Amino acid sequence: MTVNKNMLSGVLVLAVIATIAVGIGMYKVRSRQAQLASQIIALGGGGTPVGIDDLRKAISLYEKKIEEHIHDAVKTQEYWKILVSRLFEKKLYGEVLEAAEEALHYNSTDPYLFYIQGVSATYKAKSLSDPAQNDERNRYFALSELSLSRAAELSPQYARPRYSLAVLYAFDLNRPAEAVFYAQQFLALSPHDSNGLFVLARAYFMLEQYQNAIQCYDTIIETSKDKQIIESAQENKAFVLSSR
Repeated sequence: MTVNKNMLSGVLVLAVIATIAVGIGMYKVRSRQAQLASQIIALGGGGTPVGIDDLRKAISLYEKKIEEHIHDAVKTQEYWKILVSRLFEKKLYGEVLEAAEEALHYNSTDPYLFYIQGVSATYKAKSLSDPAQNDERNRYFALSELSLSRAAELSPQYARPRYSLAVLYAFDLNRPAEAVFYAQQFLALSPHDSNGLFVLARAYFMLEQYQNAIQCYDTIIETSKDKQIIESAQENKAFVLSSR
């Protein structure tokens, strides 16, 4: 009977630890996880409870504590997200990247955070014009591509990361075929958007698909109500016609 009680206690203790792991899994630093686990195990007398009644009492205490930590983590995530938005509005892209990294520790599936991280990384890369900074510049472009792709993957109806990817591939990475792919995805979500059509036309021009580029400019001319945009499309169309 002694062996059976010990086995039962061991199983219940493992169940408690597994419950604890779910709650503390939201913490980004392993040292914090270890500290929290240690505190929880030590509740109610400094050691692991062994009796069934003690274990039930401990589980109740642990679950309450875990709920409190989850609530705190959710609020912290919200504050980080607000900070990311405010920094982005002020165009403090280096600080945006730091804040976004922190925010993503609390929510690694937020497409908005990945989108902001990707756009900020693009701006950061473009700010590095010294040839000696090429490696760092390329790292930021790689981060931008990865973050924007993740945002698009997480939210199939999220248009903005698709537009930003099209711009990145057409204007910064010289990969027009991929620019066409994402520009078309963006336009499927935002039909006749002039900015998306200009990017798509550029990508087609880079691929020497001149007729497709001309069709993009024609669509802008036919659908836009902005005189300046129409004039830009007409000028670009004339340039394409002269390049064929």
